[in-house]
Amino acid sequence: MQGKLDFIEEKYEDLSRKISDPEVIADNNLFQKLCKEHNSIEEIVLKYREYKTILKRIDDDKELLNDDLDREMKELVEEELKELLEQKEVVEKELKVLLLPKDPNDDKNVFIEIRAAAGGDEAALFAAELYRMYTRYAERHNFKTELVSTSPNDLGGYKEVIFMIKGQGAYSRLKYESGTHRVQRVPVTEAGGRIHTSTVTVAVLPEVEDVDSNIVINPNDIRIDVFRSSGHGGQHVNTTDSAVRLTHMPTGIVISCQDEKSQLKNREKAMRILRVKLYEMELEKQRSQIAAERKSQVGTGDRSERIRTYNFPQGRVTDHRIGLTIYQLEAFLDGEIDEVIDALITADQTEKLKEVGE
Repeated sequence: MQGKLDFIEEKYEDLSRKISDPEVIADNNLFQKLCKEHNSIEEIVLKYREYKTILKRIDDDKELLNDDLDREMKELVEEELKELLEQKEVVEKELKVLLLPKDPNDDKNVFIEIRAAAGGDEAALFAAELYRMYTRYAERHNFKTELVSTSPNDLGGYKEVIFMIKGQGAYSRLKYESGTHRVQRVPVTEAGGRIHTSTVTVAVLPEVEDVDSNIVINPNDIRIDVFRSSGHGGQHVNTTDSAVRLTHMPTGIVISCQDEKSQLKNREKAMRILRVKLYEMELEKQRSQIAAERKSQVGTGDRSERIRTYNFPQGRVTDHRIGLTIYQLEAFLDGEIDEVIDALITADQTEKLKEVGE
């Protein structure tokens, strides 16, 4: 491990010199590329330097103990040495985590698609609550949100809602939300007071950029239809054909966008979603290959996998992948989901460290 860390530190120092070179600064593309690479390894280097400082202090204390010290001084050095050895173990574990292969999508923006599944209107209402939960979470982290497409029902819920969360590291935090979310409660449509179980599926996908994607879309494979946007009546009714329905004929994927007043903007959004959908299909092929060899403790991210239950009568949220239950349902639905996300990240890292050890 130390040899790898020494190499990373040398690379960091070399990059530091380069991004201070006036010629590099003058080349904006090169400068941005080197800065990104520099920032990507900075945390590892700073942690490694902290580790080396601890090792040096441990050696110094051991040398001191070989000297002729009085009893009080010896006790102080032994106590400090004990603390340093404990710190060394902690920092070693942190370095191992930092050296794990990083998901190349972690720093990207994300598309989140929430779809009502079993439960009819109740599932659609809960889909709207999950949409609010993620937008509140984004606000707490200073991420920006952009609504892409909606399919509302008559009760104020969503049969489907697609939106984007923009911010550094958005995918790294939210990728664990993919899967089936189950809700247990008395629906507003239930007159008898019986508890119903409904489900909503969530898909979280990294934004796909043209420069780093192998997804090629042939314009001849796309059929575009325009139609009049639907609304709630009155001033909300659109009197122009601004809505867009895009059909990708080779895959049968159909995407409708009507949230923008401009046909051009709706078309741009539809194309972005298509690119992500095609990327999702490629990712699913990779996941299937990986799943044939092993199944991650945290989960594959497949939306068919039940990952979480929201139980309203008991005010609890349970994440089934890691067996974690918290009794703060109201706060959780208000976007305070970091406790569960942090636990999922830790479980994922632990599993990967075990694999590295094996």
